[in-house]
Amino acid sequence: MVDVVSSNGWLSVALLIMEVSQMVTQGMWERDSMLLQLPHFTKELVKKCQEKPGKSIDTVFDLAEMADDERQELLQMSGSQLLDVVRSYYRYPNIDLTYDMLSSSDNIRAGEDILLDVVLDSSENLREDQKWGLLMLQGIQRPKKKAGGWWLVAGGW
Repeated sequence: MVDVVSSNGWLSVALLIMEVSQMVTQGMWERDSMLLQLPHFTKELVKKCQEKPGKSIDTVFDLAEMADDERQELLQMSGSQLLDVVRSYYRYPNIDLTYDMLSSSDNIRAGEDILLDVVLDSSENLREDQKWGLLMLQGIQRPKKKAGGWWLVAGGW
C-alpha cells in the first residue's frame, strides 16, 4: 500500500500508512510508551519510571544508560526478568542517518529529480552480523518472532 500511494506522490498518506503499520507491528498505539515493548513492563511500571525522582526514564535508551544497581532498585525485578529486559534493549535498534545533497541546490524546482547521498549507521550495541540482516522482533504483543522492516522516506510538502 505504501508503494501505491508513494508512486502517486501522496506523501502525507504514505506517512500515515507507515505509522499505522508500525502500530500494528508493535501492537501498541503511537501515544503508548516505548518501554511497553520491553518484557515484564506494565503501565504501572512505566508510570513509576516516568515519575522517577531526579531523571524521568521515558525511553529504552534512558533505561540502558542507568547504572545496574539503580536500574534494579527502580524495576524491582527478579534476576531472570532483569536479564530479559537487558537482552531486549541491547537488541533495540539505534540508527543514525546523515545525508548530503549531491545535486546543485541553487535551482531545484518542484518535480525535479535530485541526487542524495544517504548513510545509515546502525547501533554499536549490535554484533556486526546483526546490523543489517534481519532484525527479529519479539515482545509481549508479538508471541511469535517477526522480521523488522525499514522505510527510508525522502519527500517534501
